[in-house]
Amino acid sequence: MARYGFVIDLKKCYGCYTCQLACKAEHLTPPGIFWGRCLKGETGKYPTAIRQALPILCMQCDDPECKKVCPTKATTKRDDGIVVVDRKLCIGCRYCVLACPYGARYPVPQYRSYFEEHKNLPAPLEHSTNPFDDYARAKWFDKYGEGINTKCTFCHERVEKEMQPACVVSCPAKARYFGDLEDPESEISLLIKTQRGFQLNPEFGSDPAVYYLPPR
Repeated sequence: MARYGFVIDLKKCYGCYTCQLACKAEHLTPPGIFWGRCLKGETGKYPTAIRQALPILCMQCDDPECKKVCPTKATTKRDDGIVVVDRKLCIGCRYCVLACPYGARYPVPQYRSYFEEHKNLPAPLEHSTNPFDDYARAKWFDKYGEGINTKCTFCHERVEKEMQPACVVSCPAKARYFGDLEDPESEISLLIKTQRGFQLNPEFGSDPAVYYLPPR
């Protein structure tokens, strides 16, 4: 059975946030919910200072802390290694949010719109002026709803259709690779072996499925 994973090449990533926006466009996440993020840091001093981007997403850990603490068993790990949340079982207690060492869980106690200001318009303009809002809200409630904790799912709906995750296909630098960690001949397995792929904070002991290739 495959175990899906990511490789992100830090030499290629220049922090353009396209992955972050592609994730939002794919999943229509509400304001403040970033299943994929891009952090930036700086090391050294002028004139040799180096700025580095670090994309972060759910690590789909092989031994996920979020699954261990879930009191309703809403968080489960599929046979392909992708960790998912059952919206019908999730009670939004946030135990998983506190337990995740990578800060990859996002509570949605109440849905918020990107167009909140339109609520103050007189009827019927409050709806007629933002058809995207109606579409996004309907899609979100169809799949997730409110009072739950959410996370990146490696775009498993796309993967099941033999498509790549949205952040992978949108990356203009081709810094992201997606594939099967269990296949020693897969592209990501070969990249990890030949280019010193590493996990972020392996000392957490959760065995993430996301690997990084070293920066310069």
